[in-house]
Amino acid sequence: MRLILALLLPWLQFFTIGRPIAGMVCLVLQITIIGWIPAAIWSVYALGQYKTDKKIAKAMANR
Repeated sequence: MRLILALLLPWLQFFTIGRPIAGMVCLVLQITIIGWIPAAIWSVYALGQYKTDKKIAKAMANR
């Protein structure tokens, strides 16, 4: 679900992972039609990093 959100509304996805400042920057980038593609790519990349960070935190908690 977050991946679809990252592609359609990249700025909103940043708010769901707790990065509101990046969300505001992404919104400004997304306002331009040309900026939509880099905003979506950035959002998908940030989502991947978020998932990786969660997996690492879970692994460290299980130690």
